[in-house]
Amino acid sequence: MTVSFHKFGDYFPGTGDIRDIGFGKGKCYALNVPLDDGIDDESYQSLFKPIMSKVMEVYRPGAVVLQCGADSLSGDRLGCFNISVKGHAECVRFMRSFNVPLLLLGGGGYTIRVALGIEVDDQVPEHEYIEYFGPDYSLHVAPSNMENKNSCEMLDEIRARLLDNLSRLQHAPSVQFQEQPPDTEIPEV
Repeated sequence: MTVSFHKFGDYFPGTGDIRDIGFGKGKCYALNVPLDDGIDDESYQSLFKPIMSKVMEVYRPGAVVLQCGADSLSGDRLGCFNISVKGHAECVRFMRSFNVPLLLLGGGGYTIRVALGIEVDDQVPEHEYIEYFGPDYSLHVAPSNMENKNSCEMLDEIRARLLDNLSRLQHAPSVQFQEQPPDTEIPEV
């Protein structure tokens, strides 16, 4: 199962359409979540949480690989979204809540503290690159006043369509997670 939340249109032409759902034995195991410029924390979460909840319910993965790209953050020079570090981190927190092994891949947009479930002070300590954190000198990138071109109607349509695609999948067999017995230890002589 792959799920991609991404900028859609001329950014990467010919890829990532909501209709691209896989084929053959992989049909319906690819979900593309096409987004427009300026999506903010609230709009992103309104898609991410219900879609990923349904993925976890239906597919029941034994592990999750989550690629956290910084280009979705507000202010990223290559990106065109308006998501804050806190909004991005909420996605990591949400995926951690399923208590399945989680592999976080780089690209930025999250910090080790989120992966570990701890909080860190927002103030950046003094160091030789402090001027790069101006003007407020805080750890978190605040959203800008960028226009969110993702209308509520568009988000509702995307959510409904993808949840419908997921409802077509057969549920994974009901197997509960169980504690793995410890490795056999050789007694010391």
